[in-house]
Amino acid sequence: MRFAISLLLISLICSPIQAQTKKKRKPQDQTLQTIQTQQQQIISQLNDIKQLLATAMGGAPQPTPPSQLSVGNQNFRGDGNAPVAIIEYADFECPYCGEYEREVYPQLSRDYIETGKVKYFYRDMPLPIHSHSMIAARAARCAGEQGKFWEMHDSLFAKQNAIRDVDMPGRAQELGLDGRKFSECLSSDRYTDELKRSANEAQKMGVDGTPGFFIGTAGPDGKVTNLKMILGMRPYEAFKSAIDDTLAAKK
Repeated sequence: MRFAISLLLISLICSPIQAQTKKKRKPQDQTLQTIQTQQQQIISQLNDIKQLLATAMGGAPQPTPPSQLSVGNQNFRGDGNAPVAIIEYADFECPYCGEYEREVYPQLSRDYIETGKVKYFYRDMPLPIHSHSMIAARAARCAGEQGKFWEMHDSLFAKQNAIRDVDMPGRAQELGLDGRKFSECLSSDRYTDELKRSANEAQKMGVDGTPGFFIGTAGPDGKVTNLKMILGMRPYEAFKSAIDDTLAAKK
């Protein structure tokens, strides 16, 4: 069993490299995006292998959600009185986060956020393998200073393949931001410690890749309890089941 898993591990790591050598050389930016996507795929596949190894060796406990999370006055989407909260940890350059944003989130928004059942929080988890993830996260925070966090959030995911340092002022202009204030914020170290702390907290709670989600009961005191954890890009039905269970328990 272990031998078979080892072979699987080797094949998963080598196959993207072999495929890359067989292809014709691409423009630099497209090649970089391809490499980053392959890296993220390898991480996801390694996580699957880790779970398989744990099962083969007698089973290891899965990450346990914390007893509660505090959202305080953090910015969110949806009705402030919504009974359920979703807290997402994501990376603006992560291809799976982009896939979730395009394929799953619109359904969640339509069925639960816009109907007042869920309020939605976004937290940053910039990954070291993505060279522009920190600048993108800071750009969203800087836009938030001018009341346009979610607009920049949507812009970054809508044009995910074009995330570059030099691209940010153009995005700010498209959103009608004060360019001078935005650039001043973006070029500073503002939010660096906060962004790193957010990523570290996620890892301590068992989120070892992006995206990661916590779904729970939203309390009037800014606490989210009865948490359920969803790791990775999952289909809409996985979120629907967790939300519906939380709504039923709330009644």
